[in-house]
Amino acid sequence: MPELCRLPRVGAMVGLAELVVVIVMLVPDAATPVTLGRFLSASGLALWLALGVTALLCVLREPLARFRPREGAWLALGLAWLAALIGSGVVHALFAVTGSGPLGQGIGFWRFSLGCATTVALISALALRYFYVSDRWAAQTQANARAEADALQARIRPHFLFNSMNLIASLLRRDPLVAEQAVLDLSDLFRAALGAGEGDSTLRNECELAERYLSIESLRLGERLAVQWARGEDLPWDLPMPRLVLQPLVENAVLHGISRLPEGGVITLSLRREGAWLRIGILNPAPDPAAAAAGDPLGRGAGHAQASIAHRLAYRFGPGARVTAGWSGGYYACEIALPLS
Repeated sequence: MPELCRLPRVGAMVGLAELVVVIVMLVPDAATPVTLGRFLSASGLALWLALGVTALLCVLREPLARFRPREGAWLALGLAWLAALIGSGVVHALFAVTGSGPLGQGIGFWRFSLGCATTVALISALALRYFYVSDRWAAQTQANARAEADALQARIRPHFLFNSMNLIASLLRRDPLVAEQAVLDLSDLFRAALGAGEGDSTLRNECELAERYLSIESLRLGERLAVQWARGEDLPWDLPMPRLVLQPLVENAVLHGISRLPEGGVITLSLRREGAWLRIGILNPAPDPAAAAAGDPLGRGAGHAQASIAHRLAYRFGPGARVTAGWSGGYYACEIALPLS
């Protein structure tokens, strides 16, 4: 049973009711020409019935949800029809007392009441079907986003774990403090990966997670890896974001860029606010993907991670969110654009 206790859906029901009024007013009728009073009366009737039926289905949503989908749908339409029948009957009685009518003169009680009730039932059926499909689509989208977030738990590859553990083991005697910090960074990284599908992160947390990942990789790559941060002013550090958005892109920059160049390079991460937009950029030197060997998995890159992140950001921020990337002149650039309004 779709949820109707939300302001947008109440507005949709009211809008559908008013649309029916406009259509009825457009029907040629020489006996009862369209007047402002007639339009206002019909609109009042439509809004009365729409709000009444919506409130009824909102209150009875849980009891109706206990039935099978088909039975619950027919019962909901039956209740909408009955409520509209009673409501329109009351309105007809009031108009009979005043000697006027919302849809014209001389309309009998049963014709008026049954016509209104049947129209309300048809409109309710269309609205409930649309809301049902919309809810299913939203649930499927959320499930896909959750599945992709869960799949990112495997983004921290086994070889990275093994390399990190070997690195920590080699540091234990030589530099215990650095080894301890590496263990803490690795712990935070895997904690974030295991909770990729649970709730939201923030811009600050995503940047800190990327820093921890780069800290571990810098111990492994040494002077081959340098990192530059360019943080603009007035950044929304508490902006809610999906988990594991920045770290996989930074991992791509290391795995497909820096680690494949004998001389290494500099990864530049920029964060800036441009009006109502937040832009996050990652720039790193990388070999030409077109020149990579066809059988080299590193040469093919990891476009699935970018597609997954783009999908989750679009689900969280709407279709305005963008993830763009491309190679040019020896550098690979990836940018995230998020609407803040």
